[in-house]
Amino acid sequence: MDNLVVLGGAGFIGSAFVREVNRRGVTPTVFDALTYAGRTENLVGTGHALVRGDVRDPQALDKVLSGNVDVVVNFAAETHVDRSIYSPRGFVETNVLGVLNVLEASRKYDFKYVHVSTDEVYGDGRCADEDAALNPSSPYSASKASADLFVKAYVRTYGVKAIVVRPSNNYGPRQYPEKMIPKVIIRTLSGLPVPIYGDGRQERDWIYVEDTVRTMADVMEGSARWGGEVYNLPGGQPVTNLELVRTIGEVMGREVKVKFVEDRPGHDRRYCMEPSLEYKVMPLREGLSRTVEWYLQNRWWWEPLLDDKFFRDEAPWR
Repeated sequence: MDNLVVLGGAGFIGSAFVREVNRRGVTPTVFDALTYAGRTENLVGTGHALVRGDVRDPQALDKVLSGNVDVVVNFAAETHVDRSIYSPRGFVETNVLGVLNVLEASRKYDFKYVHVSTDEVYGDGRCADEDAALNPSSPYSASKASADLFVKAYVRTYGVKAIVVRPSNNYGPRQYPEKMIPKVIIRTLSGLPVPIYGDGRQERDWIYVEDTVRTMADVMEGSARWGGEVYNLPGGQPVTNLELVRTIGEVMGREVKVKFVEDRPGHDRRYCMEPSLEYKVMPLREGLSRTVEWYLQNRWWWEPLLDDKFFRDEAPWR
């Protein structure tokens, strides 16, 4: 993984990946637009070279990718489903057109490309293997599915060397408060009720972020053939939203006040993937304990973010 560029490396999963490759002796170049969820604070203590830029800007990408680059890993994305329902256009611009810019750069500069996707591209209900048809439900998952297909097309048509990684729901330190687990933790610490969509029985499969990035790095160093292969990385720990909230309350030793609210449009009931390879994952309760401890010890990180509409509002997709 010499000469590694991490796009979106100042975000939640991206910064965890930077830490992982640091442990393997690699100092990557981080390219990040530093939007609301990409923060330099996430990279404190890491070895990296930071270049500020946006994947939507082909010229900015060229400046960082035209040199002696071996591998590019792309975490740069709009990722929050509620935001995609509220305003879909930005998801197309970043998650589709931004990926197209990276693929065009790969054509020109012949680096290996790791495209980070999501289990949500498979849609609702069935337990999908890597060859399952894509059936996205939200503007977010539709944008990610479209990007996945562009990666496949560029491999087939232009010979781009790439793989697609599809993890299930990630959680852990430094996740922005709009996402469910930090929202439950922070709202409970703040004495606020936690809004639960619909009946709360939607099922999600959770994987600790360090397990995701470690497995990704293992694949890159080992089994990847760079021919458009897809790697499903489920956590293998599915729980309903209500079960998750109850477990977080038990870990925190606090009562979590639940407020049921109107379900969001197109809300999938269940995500499920078959794993592509064997790897170890942290038990959910242990991972939640580590996550809660981090948020307790790092109030400075999240307290300035609490005015965000997507943390504060009960139905922010409206």
